[in-house]
Amino acid sequence: MKIRAYAVKQPGARLEPTIIERADSLSPFEVDVKVEYCGICHSDVHLIDNDWGISQYPLVPGHEIIGIVQRLGEQATHLKIGQRVGIGWQSNSCFHCEWCASGWENLCPHEEATCVGRPGGFAEHCIVDSRFAFPVPDGIPPEQAAPLLCAGITVFSPLVEWRMTAANRVGVIGIGGLGHLALQFARAMGCEVTAFSHSPEKETEALQMGAHQFVCLQDDEYEKKYRRSLDFLISTVYRPLDWKRFLQMLRPRGTLCFVGAPGETFNFSPAHLLEGHKVICASTIGGRRRIQQMLQFARLHQIQAKVELVPLSRINQAIDVVRQGAARYRMVLKMVF
Repeated sequence: MKIRAYAVKQPGARLEPTIIERADSLSPFEVDVKVEYCGICHSDVHLIDNDWGISQYPLVPGHEIIGIVQRLGEQATHLKIGQRVGIGWQSNSCFHCEWCASGWENLCPHEEATCVGRPGGFAEHCIVDSRFAFPVPDGIPPEQAAPLLCAGITVFSPLVEWRMTAANRVGVIGIGGLGHLALQFARAMGCEVTAFSHSPEKETEALQMGAHQFVCLQDDEYEKKYRRSLDFLISTVYRPLDWKRFLQMLRPRGTLCFVGAPGETFNFSPAHLLEGHKVICASTIGGRRRIQQMLQFARLHQIQAKVELVPLSRINQAIDVVRQGAARYRMVLKMVF
Protein backbone atom coordinates (compact mmCIF):
# COMPACT_ATOMS: atom_id res chain seq x y z
CA MET A 1 0.00 0.00 0.00
CA LYS A 2 1.48 3.34 -1.05
CA ILE A 3 0.64 6.33 1.18
CA ARG A 4 1.40 9.98 0.44
CA ALA A 5 3.02 11.75 3.38
CA TYR A 6 5.36 14.54 4.47
CA ALA A 7 8.68 13.44 5.94
CA VAL A 8 11.91 14.95 7.19
CA LYS A 9 15.11 13.25 6.06
CA GLN A 10 17.59 14.57 8.61
CA PRO A 11 17.51 16.46 11.92
CA GLY A 12 16.12 19.97 11.59
CA ALA A 13 15.41 19.69 7.87
CA ARG A 14 12.27 20.82 6.06
CA LEU A 15 9.46 18.36 5.52
CA GLU A 16 9.11 17.10 1.97
CA PRO A 17 6.42 15.13 0.11
CA THR A 18 7.19 11.42 0.08
CA ILE A 19 5.62 8.02 -0.48
CA ILE A 20 5.63 5.45 2.33
CA GLU A 21 4.94 1.75 1.93
CA ARG A 22 2.63 -0.15 4.27
CA ALA A 23 1.44 -3.73 4.06
CA ASP A 24 -1.80 -4.17 2.09
CA SER A 25 -3.30 -6.37 4.80
CA LEU A 26 -4.11 -5.39 8.38
CA SER A 27 -3.29 -7.40 11.49
CA PRO A 28 -6.35 -8.49 13.52
CA PHE A 29 -6.56 -5.39 15.76
CA GLU A 30 -5.34 -2.74 13.32
CA VAL A 31 -7.36 0.10 11.85
CA ASP A 32 -6.64 2.11 8.71
CA VAL A 33 -7.65 5.75 9.22
CA LYS A 34 -7.80 8.29 6.40
CA VAL A 35 -6.42 11.44 8.03
CA GLU A 36 -8.59 14.56 7.86
CA TYR A 37 -6.75 16.80 10.33
CA CYS A 38 -3.51 16.58 12.28
CA GLY A 39 -2.40 18.96 14.99
CA ILE A 40 1.19 20.11 15.30
CA CYS A 41 2.55 19.55 18.80
CA HIS A 42 5.88 20.84 20.07
CA SER A 43 6.81 17.17 20.52
CA ASP A 44 6.72 16.89 16.72
CA VAL A 45 9.34 19.63 16.57
CA HIS A 46 11.48 17.75 19.12
CA LEU A 47 11.25 14.64 16.92
CA ILE A 48 12.04 16.57 13.75
CA ASP A 49 15.14 18.05 15.41
CA ASN A 50 16.01 14.78 17.21
CA ASP A 51 16.19 16.63 20.53
CA TRP A 52 15.42 13.39 22.38
CA GLY A 53 17.85 11.19 20.41
CA ILE A 54 15.12 8.72 19.40
CA SER A 55 14.20 9.88 15.90
CA GLN A 56 14.65 7.62 12.90
CA TYR A 57 14.82 9.15 9.44
CA PRO A 58 13.05 9.58 7.16
CA LEU A 59 10.55 10.64 9.83
CA VAL A 60 6.82 11.25 9.34
CA PRO A 61 5.69 13.22 12.44
CA GLY A 62 2.16 13.84 13.67
CA HIS A 63 0.22 12.43 16.62
CA GLU A 64 -2.89 14.62 17.04
CA ILE A 65 -4.87 12.82 14.38
CA ILE A 66 -8.52 13.00 13.40
CA GLY A 67 -9.74 10.84 10.54
CA ILE A 68 -12.26 8.42 9.11
CA VAL A 69 -12.04 4.64 9.50
CA GLN A 70 -11.39 3.05 6.09
CA ARG A 71 -10.50 -0.55 6.93
CA LEU A 72 -10.61 -2.75 10.02
CA GLY A 73 -8.76 -5.86 11.13
CA GLU A 74 -10.96 -8.84 11.94
CA GLN A 75 -10.72 -8.25 15.72
CA ALA A 76 -11.34 -4.49 15.58
CA THR A 77 -15.04 -4.95 16.19
CA HIS A 78 -15.63 -1.87 18.38
CA LEU A 79 -15.19 0.51 15.43
CA LYS A 80 -17.12 0.93 12.21
CA ILE A 81 -16.18 1.82 8.65
CA GLY A 82 -16.89 5.52 8.11
CA GLN A 83 -16.60 6.40 11.81
CA ARG A 84 -14.59 9.46 12.85
CA VAL A 85 -11.83 8.64 15.33
CA GLY A 86 -8.90 10.34 17.04
CA ILE A 87 -5.37 9.00 17.55
CA GLY A 88 -2.91 10.52 20.00
CA TRP A 89 0.70 10.01 21.06
CA GLN A 90 0.33 6.33 21.89
CA SER A 91 -0.47 3.72 19.24
CA ASN A 92 -0.04 0.41 21.10
CA SER A 93 0.79 -1.32 24.40
CA CYS A 94 1.21 -4.90 25.59
CA PHE A 95 -2.32 -5.05 27.15
CA HIS A 96 -1.25 -7.59 29.82
CA CYS A 97 1.28 -5.94 32.17
CA GLU A 98 0.24 -4.55 35.56
CA TRP A 99 0.00 -1.03 34.14
CA CYS A 100 -2.21 -1.98 31.21
CA ALA A 101 -4.38 -4.10 33.48
CA SER A 102 -4.95 -1.14 35.79
CA GLY A 103 -5.83 1.38 33.05
CA TRP A 104 -2.40 3.01 32.83
CA GLU A 105 -1.49 1.88 29.32
CA ASN A 106 0.58 5.03 28.91
CA LEU A 107 3.01 3.61 31.51
CA CYS A 108 3.37 0.24 29.77
CA PRO A 109 7.08 -0.64 29.38
CA HIS A 110 6.26 -1.86 25.86
CA GLU A 111 4.19 1.13 24.76
CA GLU A 112 4.58 2.31 21.17
CA ALA A 113 4.34 5.90 20.00
CA THR A 114 2.35 6.85 16.94
CA CYS A 115 5.21 8.59 15.16
CA VAL A 116 8.39 7.06 16.65
CA GLY A 117 9.79 4.21 14.57
CA ARG A 118 6.68 4.28 12.38
CA PRO A 119 4.94 6.86 10.15
CA GLY A 120 2.71 9.27 12.00
CA GLY A 121 -0.17 11.53 11.09
CA PHE A 122 1.39 13.88 8.53
CA ALA A 123 0.18 11.38 5.99
CA GLU A 124 -2.82 10.42 3.91
CA HIS A 125 -3.49 7.34 6.05
CA CYS A 126 -2.43 6.24 9.54
CA ILE A 127 -2.49 2.59 10.60
CA VAL A 128 -2.43 1.79 14.33
CA ASP A 129 -3.86 -0.67 16.83
CA SER A 130 -7.59 0.06 16.83
CA ARG A 131 -7.69 0.05 20.65
CA PHE A 132 -5.84 3.37 20.50
CA ALA A 133 -8.26 4.92 18.01
CA PHE A 134 -11.00 6.73 19.94
CA PRO A 135 -14.45 7.63 18.58
CA VAL A 136 -14.86 11.40 18.42
CA PRO A 137 -18.14 12.45 20.07
CA ASP A 138 -20.65 14.31 17.94
CA GLY A 139 -20.59 18.00 18.72
CA ILE A 140 -16.80 18.45 18.75
CA PRO A 141 -15.62 20.01 15.47
CA PRO A 142 -12.93 17.68 14.07
CA GLU A 143 -10.28 20.37 13.70
CA GLN A 144 -10.78 21.33 17.35
CA ALA A 145 -10.76 17.70 18.45
CA ALA A 146 -7.26 17.08 17.06
CA PRO A 147 -5.32 18.90 19.85
CA LEU A 148 -7.40 17.15 22.51
CA LEU A 149 -5.69 13.83 21.66
CA CYS A 150 -2.37 15.09 23.06
CA ALA A 151 -2.59 18.56 24.62
CA GLY A 152 -6.06 17.91 25.98
CA ILE A 153 -5.36 14.60 27.69
CA THR A 154 -2.01 15.90 28.97
CA VAL A 155 -3.70 18.54 31.13
CA PHE A 156 -6.96 16.69 31.83
CA SER A 157 -5.31 13.58 33.26
CA PRO A 158 -3.50 15.17 36.25
CA LEU A 159 -6.52 17.31 37.14
CA VAL A 160 -8.59 14.13 37.42
CA GLU A 161 -5.83 12.07 39.04
CA TRP A 162 -5.39 14.66 41.80
CA ARG A 163 -9.18 14.97 42.18
CA MET A 164 -9.62 18.66 41.49
CA THR A 165 -13.16 19.79 42.32
CA ALA A 166 -15.10 22.93 43.23
CA ALA A 167 -13.34 22.85 46.61
CA ASN A 168 -9.95 23.50 45.00
CA ARG A 169 -7.98 26.47 43.76
CA VAL A 170 -5.96 25.69 40.64
CA GLY A 171 -3.18 27.71 39.01
CA VAL A 172 -2.13 27.22 35.39
CA ILE A 173 1.42 28.30 34.54
CA GLY A 174 1.81 29.19 30.87
CA ILE A 175 -1.18 30.07 28.70
CA GLY A 176 -0.29 28.39 25.42
CA GLY A 177 -1.25 25.22 23.60
CA LEU A 178 -1.56 23.22 26.83
CA GLY A 179 -2.44 26.00 29.22
CA HIS A 180 -5.44 27.38 27.35
CA LEU A 181 -7.04 23.92 27.56
CA ALA A 182 -6.08 23.50 31.22
CA LEU A 183 -7.94 26.72 32.04
CA GLN A 184 -11.09 25.38 30.41
CA PHE A 185 -10.93 21.94 32.00
CA ALA A 186 -10.23 23.29 35.49
CA ARG A 187 -13.04 25.85 35.23
CA ALA A 188 -15.47 23.17 34.00
CA MET A 189 -14.53 21.02 37.02
CA GLY A 190 -15.72 23.88 39.23
CA CYS A 191 -12.29 25.01 40.42
CA GLU A 192 -11.27 28.57 41.15
CA VAL A 193 -8.69 29.15 38.40
CA THR A 194 -5.70 31.50 38.25
CA ALA A 195 -3.70 31.98 35.04
CA PHE A 196 0.04 32.77 35.17
CA SER A 197 1.73 34.15 32.07
CA HIS A 198 4.64 36.34 30.98
CA SER A 199 2.41 37.81 28.25
CA PRO A 200 0.12 40.55 29.61
CA GLU A 201 -1.70 40.68 26.26
CA LYS A 202 -3.15 37.24 26.98
CA GLU A 203 -5.16 38.44 30.00
CA THR A 204 -8.44 39.02 28.17
CA GLU A 205 -8.34 35.65 26.42
CA ALA A 206 -7.31 33.83 29.60
CA LEU A 207 -10.31 35.26 31.45
CA GLN A 208 -12.58 34.33 28.55
CA MET A 209 -11.21 30.76 28.58
CA GLY A 210 -11.94 30.17 32.24
CA ALA A 211 -9.51 32.00 34.51
CA HIS A 212 -10.96 33.91 37.44
CA GLN A 213 -7.69 35.80 37.92
CA PHE A 214 -4.74 36.60 35.66
CA VAL A 215 -1.22 37.07 37.03
CA CYS A 216 1.51 38.60 34.88
CA LEU A 217 4.84 37.02 35.80
CA GLN A 218 6.60 40.27 34.93
CA ASP A 219 5.23 41.57 38.23
CA ASP A 220 7.97 40.87 40.78
CA GLU A 221 5.47 40.84 43.66
CA TYR A 222 3.12 38.14 42.37
CA GLU A 223 4.05 35.43 44.88
CA LYS A 224 3.36 37.70 47.85
CA LYS A 225 -0.24 38.27 46.78
CA TYR A 226 -0.87 34.57 46.14
CA ARG A 227 1.23 33.09 48.95
CA ARG A 228 -0.37 29.90 50.41
CA SER A 229 -3.46 30.32 48.23
CA LEU A 230 -3.43 27.45 45.70
CA ASP A 231 -4.10 23.73 46.04
CA PHE A 232 -2.72 22.69 42.67
CA LEU A 233 -0.33 24.27 40.19
CA ILE A 234 -0.02 22.75 36.73
CA SER A 235 3.02 23.92 34.78
CA THR A 236 2.84 23.74 30.99
CA VAL A 237 6.00 25.72 30.25
CA TYR A 238 9.40 24.73 28.90
CA ARG A 239 11.27 27.82 30.10
CA PRO A 240 13.13 28.06 33.42
CA LEU A 241 11.27 29.80 36.22
CA ASP A 242 11.88 30.46 39.89
CA TRP A 243 10.07 27.38 41.17
CA LYS A 244 10.67 28.31 44.81
CA ARG A 245 8.26 31.20 44.36
CA PHE A 246 5.57 28.90 43.02
CA LEU A 247 6.06 26.46 45.89
CA GLN A 248 5.42 29.35 48.27
CA MET A 249 2.06 29.91 46.60
CA LEU A 250 0.88 26.40 47.44
CA ARG A 251 -1.33 25.78 50.43
CA PRO A 252 -0.38 22.98 52.87
CA ARG A 253 -0.51 19.64 51.04
CA GLY A 254 -0.53 21.51 47.74
CA THR A 255 0.87 20.02 44.54
CA LEU A 256 3.07 21.37 41.75
CA CYS A 257 2.59 19.22 38.65
CA PHE A 258 4.78 19.42 35.57
CA VAL A 259 3.28 18.54 32.20
CA GLY A 260 5.89 20.59 30.37
CA ALA A 261 9.55 19.72 30.82
CA PRO A 262 11.86 22.65 31.58
CA GLY A 263 15.39 21.85 30.52
CA GLU A 264 16.99 22.89 33.77
CA THR A 265 18.06 21.79 37.22
CA PHE A 266 15.40 22.84 39.70
CA ASN A 267 16.39 25.58 42.12
CA PHE A 268 14.85 24.27 45.32
CA SER A 269 15.64 21.71 48.00
CA PRO A 270 13.49 19.23 49.96
CA ALA A 271 13.27 21.86 52.67
CA HIS A 272 10.89 23.83 50.45
CA LEU A 273 8.56 20.82 50.45
CA LEU A 274 8.77 19.86 54.11
CA GLU A 275 6.95 22.95 55.27
CA GLY A 276 3.35 22.24 54.40
CA HIS A 277 3.83 18.62 53.21
CA LYS A 278 3.94 19.81 49.60
CA VAL A 279 4.18 17.51 46.59
CA ILE A 280 5.94 17.74 43.24
CA CYS A 281 4.85 15.42 40.46
CA ALA A 282 4.80 15.06 36.68
CA SER A 283 2.30 13.62 34.24
CA THR A 284 2.17 12.58 30.59
CA ILE A 285 -0.95 11.85 28.53
CA GLY A 286 -3.25 9.17 30.02
CA GLY A 287 -4.60 5.67 29.62
CA ARG A 288 -7.31 4.68 27.15
CA ARG A 289 -10.19 5.03 29.60
CA ARG A 290 -8.98 8.49 30.65
CA ILE A 291 -8.83 9.62 27.01
CA GLN A 292 -12.41 8.48 26.48
CA GLN A 293 -13.48 10.36 29.61
CA MET A 294 -11.67 13.47 28.41
CA LEU A 295 -13.41 13.47 25.03
CA GLN A 296 -16.84 13.06 26.62
CA PHE A 297 -16.06 15.76 29.20
CA ALA A 298 -14.94 18.11 26.42
CA ARG A 299 -18.18 17.49 24.52
CA LEU A 300 -20.37 17.99 27.59
CA HIS A 301 -18.64 21.20 28.71
CA GLN A 302 -17.87 22.54 25.23
CA ILE A 303 -14.12 22.60 25.79
CA GLN A 304 -12.65 24.06 22.61
CA ALA A 305 -9.07 24.13 21.43
CA LYS A 306 -8.35 27.46 19.83
CA VAL A 307 -6.79 26.49 16.52
CA GLU A 308 -5.33 28.00 13.39
CA LEU A 309 -6.26 25.74 10.50
CA VAL A 310 -3.40 25.51 8.00
CA PRO A 311 -3.41 23.96 4.50
CA LEU A 312 -0.94 21.14 3.99
CA SER A 313 0.98 23.26 1.50
CA ARG A 314 2.08 25.49 4.41
CA ILE A 315 3.28 22.66 6.63
CA ASN A 316 6.83 24.00 7.02
CA GLN A 317 5.66 27.51 7.87
CA ALA A 318 3.34 26.04 10.50
CA ILE A 319 6.18 23.97 11.97
CA ASP A 320 8.25 27.15 12.25
CA VAL A 321 5.45 28.91 14.14
CA VAL A 322 5.34 26.07 16.67
CA ARG A 323 9.14 25.91 16.91
CA GLN A 324 9.20 29.63 17.76
CA GLY A 325 6.47 29.24 20.39
CA ALA A 326 4.27 31.67 18.46
CA ALA A 327 1.15 29.51 17.98
CA ARG A 328 -2.07 31.04 19.30
CA TYR A 329 -2.87 28.42 20.46
CA ARG A 330 -2.65 25.23 18.35
CA MET A 331 -1.71 24.77 14.70
CA VAL A 332 -3.79 22.15 12.89
CA LEU A 333 -3.14 20.85 9.36
CA LYS A 334 -6.00 20.18 6.98
CA MET A 335 -4.77 17.00 5.34
CA VAL A 336 -5.74 17.41 1.69
CA PHE A 337 -3.07 16.03 -0.66
